[in-house]
Amino acid sequence: MRIGELAQASAVSRDTLRFYEQRGLIAAQRSANGYRDYPVDMVQLVQYIKTAQRLGFTLGEIGNSVAAIGQSPDPDSAITQLLQDKLKLIETRIDELGALRQELQQRLGQRCPLNP
Repeated sequence: MRIGELAQASAVSRDTLRFYEQRGLIAAQRSANGYRDYPVDMVQLVQYIKTAQRLGFTLGEIGNSVAAIGQSPDPDSAITQLLQDKLKLIETRIDELGALRQELQQRLGQRCPLNP
């Protein structure tokens, strides 16, 4: 499948696919004329990448997870674990931001809010 076909099938731009390839997230074979040639299952990988981005994963995290999931005997469990780990990280950040918010609100009531 050529880059235009993959772009249409996965609902991303050609530039996005080139970017993913630069980052090592996807790979294409090159035909004799230099065109990129992607396997059909690349659509699923690109959709995984887009979904993971939407869920807050960085491209670095996605790149690391693609290799781990590909080597896992149970990919569904591996993905579930990734989601659980991300959720724990988000919950920790929410708690930290809540504490920061509370401290900022307390400081607003002080005469000089930046005094320790």
